[in-house]
Amino acid sequence: MSADSKLVLGSASPRRAELLRQLGLSFCLGRADVDETVLEGEPAEAYLERVTLSKLEAVAEQLPAGERRLLLVADTSVVCDERILGKPANAVEAFDMLALLVGREHRVMTCYRLGWFERELQPVRCHTETTWVAFRSCEERSLRRYAATGEGFDKAGGYAIQGIGSYLVSAIRGSYSNVVGLPTCALVQDLERLGLLAGFPA
Repeated sequence: MSADSKLVLGSASPRRAELLRQLGLSFCLGRADVDETVLEGEPAEAYLERVTLSKLEAVAEQLPAGERRLLLVADTSVVCDERILGKPANAVEAFDMLALLVGREHRVMTCYRLGWFERELQPVRCHTETTWVAFRSCEERSLRRYAATGEGFDKAGGYAIQGIGSYLVSAIRGSYSNVVGLPTCALVQDLERLGLLAGFPA
């Protein structure tokens, strides 16, 4: 990141923060608490674009004017049969989601937005990435045990590809980091286009 810019990650996700750390990027955290309710009949990409714009605006509202910062927000959804799966609240909801996903492919979609803020918000980039994930067939008792671990409670679709949940994944097509929560290949390319990664990687 260039010396005259400061990256603000508007996300409570420890996984997104870890992905940025793995890239060697310095950043600070901002809050992006918004209503993430899916509207009736809303397509997944439209939902993600709407929610991430709300998040970008929410982060900007909390920042003091005067210092130039680059804001980054993101949202991830699991989509199966055109149904958007959010984060399960308990083991029952997690099991229901997993039961829908086993033995077939589903889409994991992450949308991120970048925007400059100094005195007012200037959105500069919106990108949505899709990864196809295939789950193997699995016995009900195994799914119930995994759901009961609670690993998937704060994750779209009720599983963590980087955790125990990897035992369900038979194949992926596309970006792995996108499933974790942020498509780092696309993000780095966007930051390079903005002239912010001189000397990267270092």
